[in-house]
Amino acid sequence: MADLKASFDKAVADSKKLPEKPDNATLLQLYALYKQSGGDVDGKRPGFTDMVGRAKWDAWNAIKGKDPKVAMKEYVELVESLK
Repeated sequence: MADLKASFDKAVADSKKLPEKPDNATLLQLYALYKQSGGDVDGKRPGFTDMVGRAKWDAWNAIKGKDPKVAMKEYVELVESLK
């Protein structure tokens, strides 16, 4: 688990230094996997006036139930594929 956490932390840092900004769908996927690494989404879905918050919440909610370790692994793999 320690090496997964270290790889995840490195991927988080690397995600801020990507050669190109990913498209919105990929950014939402990164966001959802990052948030899922801490557990399932909670709270109410943002209102229709908060379109960005709503899209983020929907992306995170779409992977609800995914094991946090699996989410971390997928995040690392996605960041590596974007380098």
